[in-house]
Amino acid sequence: MIFDSGSPKSRWALLLTSATISGLLIFHTVRIWLASARIDADDFPSLERGAQLEPGNADAWDRLGRFRQWNLANPDPAAAADDYRIAVREEPQSPYYWMDLAGAYEQTDDVAGARQAFEQAEAAYPISAQVAWQYGSFLVRQRETAEGLKQIRSAVLIDPSLLPLTISRVWLSTRDVNVLIGQVLPPNPGAYFQALDFFQSIQQIDAALAVWRKLLSLGEPFALKRSFAFIDELIRQDRAEDAEKVWLDAVGAAGIRKPGNDSLIWDGGFTQDFANGGFGWRWDSPLGVAINFDAGRLGGEARSVRLDFGGGNNTDLDAPKQFVVVEPSHGYRFRAYLRTERITTESGPRFSIVDPQHPGEVNVVTDNLVGTNPWTEAGADVATGPDTHFVVVQLLRPPSRLFENRLAGSAWIADLSLLPSRQETSSK
Repeated sequence: MIFDSGSPKSRWALLLTSATISGLLIFHTVRIWLASARIDADDFPSLERGAQLEPGNADAWDRLGRFRQWNLANPDPAAAADDYRIAVREEPQSPYYWMDLAGAYEQTDDVAGARQAFEQAEAAYPISAQVAWQYGSFLVRQRETAEGLKQIRSAVLIDPSLLPLTISRVWLSTRDVNVLIGQVLPPNPGAYFQALDFFQSIQQIDAALAVWRKLLSLGEPFALKRSFAFIDELIRQDRAEDAEKVWLDAVGAAGIRKPGNDSLIWDGGFTQDFANGGFGWRWDSPLGVAINFDAGRLGGEARSVRLDFGGGNNTDLDAPKQFVVVEPSHGYRFRAYLRTERITTESGPRFSIVDPQHPGEVNVVTDNLVGTNPWTEAGADVATGPDTHFVVVQLLRPPSRLFENRLAGSAWIADLSLLPSRQETSSK
């Protein structure tokens, strides 16, 4: 149609048409704005009005359904299912709307409907880790454990970030670590370490040991420090035999050479740097103390540890230290060497051996050295109690009680050993 814009009648018609179109556009714009504002609201009436204003908006119906389903004051999963059905009708390719519908069906005991909705979600997004995880969890709840665990395994293979949640949920569902290892966890060190950390954190040591054995069966190297938290938990539970084996396994996996001596103390000659965990030497860097390695007392591969005290603190020292596995009700001979140079105050360095789990069963302290002294043997007989499985061997310096109590000077320690008494006697 061609308008003659020169005639008044045509100009009025054009103006009327433009006004009508503008009015319709404004109406729809306002309507969409109102719908969006209500859909984004946090109260139910606004959400409901927003969905009704935009009946083809799948997200609006899904949000409305979630509001109904998870309303703490008045949950209504049946009404939520109605909303979700509208959402999937409007957008059938969204797996998330199908999963929401499945959840509402399950809450209303419509297991068949929930299964069908999960299958639709899987068809919409076959490689979704979230769909596989949610569907697998549903199947486990329905006692279809084998198929459910298969789905969950697929989920963690796609998205390893689901592993921590998967480990805890599968354990709570099955209480069977072999099911977790054999049917769910991917066979790689990362997955096994996450399971190990979980079982160690909830103090399920036998389950953790099963995971540890599976980890070792991979034959792959890993850092020694990955074993430290597990060994500490074994020490706390007085599992000496298990703790020692885990340590030796970890040392082997880390490619670390075992020091060549018969002493129960690991690396009493300080041929290796401090491990800071497990059954290696630990050091916590107290204020005012510098540490380094020097030449050994007798030369060769062994080294000594040098401690320099800055003179600004009344240092409370309980390191270097090491946990050592021992037998209950046994006799041992401890021997070490200590050298000092210009150590101030009446409280100098000495060695201490205690039972960390049973205070009072073992409490051995050697003589302290102050001032300047050449290499001096510090020896002591150690008798373990009937419940002693571990001792802590440590360099000790209690705070001084003097007014002038700031510790200065240097100390060296070398050649530490702990041997059963009869073995110590026979070696002399």
